[in-house]
Amino acid sequence: MAFSDPQSNIEQFSLQYGMRVADFGSGSGFYTLAAARAVGPHGHVYAVDVQKDLLSKLKNDATKAGLANVEVLWGDIEKLGGSKLKEASLDALIISNCLFQMPDKNTPAMEARRVLKPGGKVLVIDWADSFGGMGPQADMLVSQDKVRDIFEKAGFVSDSSIAAGDHHYGLIFKKK
Repeated sequence: MAFSDPQSNIEQFSLQYGMRVADFGSGSGFYTLAAARAVGPHGHVYAVDVQKDLLSKLKNDATKAGLANVEVLWGDIEKLGGSKLKEASLDALIISNCLFQMPDKNTPAMEARRVLKPGGKVLVIDWADSFGGMGPQADMLVSQDKVRDIFEKAGFVSDSSIAAGDHHYGLIFKKK
């Protein structure tokens, strides 16, 4: 697998039927749609992004796919409370290909902690390297060790990892 495959990554994250999940920095929504299928019609997936045009497109894509369990939220995960989600309201959370773009990498982890229930888990997927003009510049990469440090300081424990593709890593953390 050359690139990160959202469907495979969501399967490895082991989302369960009926879960409440958020996709922080949802972008075009590949993870949102895969998560919505995994949690089924009794689950709920919140797509949170700062780009309103992407959220509109995502809502249309979810509707076309028959996924009524997707809700789009305009929010800023770089601000505490910026996701607009209730405290301790989610079972799981996804942050994919976002951290490398953010000047403040700590607040998204603190926001994840705020919205997750005790024992809730977060899947962080990001670029492992920069290659052939694809992905972020090498100086923008966020190492797995750095991500572990950020999430452990925010009150998570490292749970496991997934095979996220040749140029990505996937780490799962659990809220203490």
